[in-house]
Amino acid sequence: MVKNRQGECIRLYTRGTVLGYKKSKSNQYPNTSLVQIEGVNTKEEVVWYQCKRMANIYKAKVKKNGSHYRCICGKVTGHHGNTSVVRAKFKSNLPPKSVGS
Repeated sequence: MVKNRQGECIRLYTRGTVLGYKKSKSNQYPNTSLVQIEGVNTKEEVVWYQCKRMANIYKAKVKKNGSHYRCICGKVTGHHGNTSVVRAKFKSNLPPKSVGS
């Protein structure tokens, strides 16, 4: 959170839900994930998020670098169809466990 000049906090992130992987009739492409961003309802609103960075933060059992939390970074590459869903490519492919979270 960052404070602006009037002293109120501004949120620097928006939550989203991983819907799955990009697919065709018979293939699945796990290197591209489909994400629904909260508060984005039209294709025109998705344009603002294009080329923005994303992070998939999850909790692991074993501590690493003093924390149980891990992060997979990615980037929005475009919209998916005529809906408000975005395509995102992550540094490493998202695990199937992340779908729906």
